[in-house]
Amino acid sequence: MSEAPLRLYADAQFASPYAMSVFVALQEKQLKFELFAVDLGTGANHEERYAVESLTRRVPTLAHGDFSLSESTAITEYLDETFPDAPIYPRDRNLRARARQLQAWLRSDLMPIRQERSTEVVFYKKEAPALSAAAELAVQKLYFAVDQLLSQDASNLFGEWCIADTDLAVMLNRLVMNGDNVPAKFASYATRQWERESVQQWAKLSRPPL
Repeated sequence: MSEAPLRLYADAQFASPYAMSVFVALQEKQLKFELFAVDLGTGANHEERYAVESLTRRVPTLAHGDFSLSESTAITEYLDETFPDAPIYPRDRNLRARARQLQAWLRSDLMPIRQERSTEVVFYKKEAPALSAAAELAVQKLYFAVDQLLSQDASNLFGEWCIADTDLAVMLNRLVMNGDNVPAKFASYATRQWERESVQQWAKLSRPPL
């Protein structure tokens, strides 16, 4: 099964932070895969063939041979178990659980930031207006959590890089790349994470105009 071909389905703009997370995981594991764009704007994700593969009709979806899976953290955990070389989660059980906690939180909370600082800011350099009061509260919540996890001048969250570093860097760069006031420690961490080769391979993908 591990030798079966891999196919990653992402949004046509390559702006989904969740598709990016899976793309980076595949790159870090040095796995060969085909990348396919799904045009969400035209409803391609609701077409029967994709709906059957994805189940949730969302991106990303990873197909591995005749097995397919959607939801990015489910995919990255599957990849780490199926291809254990070059782990993308911490080896320590507690740190691995913390990384998964952070991933789940970034996907389920902080909605005002995600709404007012979409990833178009990151991948299309689109400027966004000042944050609302609700978004400012979400930002302070984000900063509090990051401050607890990130030591001064730390390059990674848990000593060695893991996939949660990429996910956190995307969230922080929504603010950094818009020119918002981000504490230097957090901005420096996000910038260093963005320079990682696997991340840059996603950042440099050719994107259609908005």
